[in-house]
Amino acid sequence: MTQGTPQAAPGSRRVLMLVHTGREAAREVALACARTLGGYGIIVRVLAVEARDLGIEDGVAAGLYPQMELWPDERDASLDCELALVIGGDGTILRAAEIVRAHATPVLGVNLGHVGFLAEAEYDDVGSTIDAIVHRRYTAEDRLALDVRVFQDGHEMFRTFAVNEASVEKAARERMLEVVVAIDDRPLSRWGCDGVVCATPTGSTAYNFSAGGPVVWPEVEALLMVPISAHALFARPLVAAPTSVLAVEVIARQDGVGVLWCDGRRSFELPPGARIEVTRGREPFRLVRLHQAPFTDRLVRKFDLPVEGWRGAASRSRDA
Repeated sequence: MTQGTPQAAPGSRRVLMLVHTGREAAREVALACARTLGGYGIIVRVLAVEARDLGIEDGVAAGLYPQMELWPDERDASLDCELALVIGGDGTILRAAEIVRAHATPVLGVNLGHVGFLAEAEYDDVGSTIDAIVHRRYTAEDRLALDVRVFQDGHEMFRTFAVNEASVEKAARERMLEVVVAIDDRPLSRWGCDGVVCATPTGSTAYNFSAGGPVVWPEVEALLMVPISAHALFARPLVAAPTSVLAVEVIARQDGVGVLWCDGRRSFELPPGARIEVTRGREPFRLVRLHQAPFTDRLVRKFDLPVEGWRGAASRSRDA
């Protein structure tokens, strides 16, 4: 099948595969997954640039892989796909979130990175992961995301979204960032700091965690605000309602001010006097779940937390 916008056959199943092609292990797993899914009649869609990195671009274009199709670029890449299979780490999953956003396609991550909090499966689980896709033994879980807007003098200058966090950071190492933060349009405090992180519960184990913010269970709906290295008497991590509006106002100066980063991928240089507003996203991030294991178990496993000495749940029987 040649590059372009393939027409989905009636009743056909499609999976978008996104790969961290810079890793040999990811390339090997991706090819194995594509072959196995294709053997079950599931069409695997691959971005043309990634097919080139995988060494299969010419073969797919020539029809040597009938159960694979090329897609020219990231635009509408997840159209008609039941899920996006992401092979890499959390960074690759956050990239996938950008690609699938237009069609709200759920994302299933296979972790070949380090901690991999967003990934549902590990390298050793690839076989059972493929089996779950084939037999549709998975669910899609909606995670709270963020809508992020930048204003100056009342005019909107920039708009984007975030799955993990939106961080306002100083532009120059030698200068401190001066900000006033507000919740629901009421001023809360002024901080001289290295930055401010506004995070989701999903992102509470990412930058928020490194900045000293709380770990929040993903089923809890809340917005988090955490200062980074603030020189202030009151500079505690904050947990606000999901309906709240978090605002960071940059104090106007003549020199370079700061930069907004969303999920560490999308940035915007902040002018003096900029106001950044963070709210609950209109569209959630859809994450595929294969297992119903408690989030506590995931924390213990991902962070290798010491739990020796735990005696188990106390008996709830009155006769015990």
